[in-house]
Amino acid sequence: MNEKKSIQIAAVAGAIVLALVILVMRPFSSFEKQYPMTVASGSAAAVTQGSVATADNVVTPAENTSEPKATSVTGISLVDPEGKNLKNRIMTPEGFERTKEDSDSLGKFLRKFKLKKDGAEVLLYDKSPKSPQTDHVAVFKLPIEKEDLQQCADSIMRVYAEYFKKINSYDRIAFSLSDDFKARYTMWRQGYRIHDENGKYTWSDDAEYDDSEDNYIKFMRMVFAYSGTYNLEQDSKKIKENKIKIGDIFVNSGSPGHAVMVVDACKDASGRKAFLLAQGFMPAQEFHLLKNPLHEDDPWYYVDEISYPFKTPEYTFEKGTLRRPTY
Repeated sequence: MNEKKSIQIAAVAGAIVLALVILVMRPFSSFEKQYPMTVASGSAAAVTQGSVATADNVVTPAENTSEPKATSVTGISLVDPEGKNLKNRIMTPEGFERTKEDSDSLGKFLRKFKLKKDGAEVLLYDKSPKSPQTDHVAVFKLPIEKEDLQQCADSIMRVYAEYFKKINSYDRIAFSLSDDFKARYTMWRQGYRIHDENGKYTWSDDAEYDDSEDNYIKFMRMVFAYSGTYNLEQDSKKIKENKIKIGDIFVNSGSPGHAVMVVDACKDASGRKAFLLAQGFMPAQEFHLLKNPLHEDDPWYYVDEISYPFKTPEYTFEKGTLRRPTY
């Protein structure tokens, strides 16, 4: 047998062997395609040096087997359902820390403000549920009267009034009703009352000194009845986005106007800032913390993400609407 013929015989034999191998393996290949390999959880085959084999055969680090923390009803990972106030309910994003605030500051006041239970509905002034219920993360226990008065701008005024009352700065509880008239709680407390004469406001000495809670509420109801987004704009000044801090507002005095309030702030080591927004609305309703439409799983608004028109869940603000109250 010459060399050429030997090579031909070897080639034919190799082809036969290869064909037999393909025929034998084909059933197993077909079975695997129809029934992918899975590994029972906890089996010896599933564990390899602290890793777990997943159903798609990708090996990932073994999961922490400790009991997981309770999940918020909102489904947002940065929400701790056990938190009773803003600071404890809403966690900061990874790498961020809350801004430093003085002990008697509005920031500290808001962070300690009590919240309703996780998953609570936003209620209207008549105790009926607001619609929709999909835009909020938490609800503040801010007082609201049983009248359709405490709407968006009014809720912000109420927050400031409650804060000034808390720190005994009663002289700062003062809100514009017109270009040349301020409703001042200190005068109201003294017994003076406000009269509206064809849009012209005046004071008259009609009552006795009264510093009761009931009289304070009467004053605030009067403010809510005669003041709104236009007046909130009067009592504030424009600021730049990079200067944003707790207490600032986005306000549009149009018709219908709207206003939302910065109720918390944080930043990372590089100086990147983020903030939380809350609102009341109409009909009069409970003050509530808003989601961020850009990322449903994170309620924080990042300054470097701000662009105009600036969208919140229920309103869109144009450039120039970011302002700082001057109370």
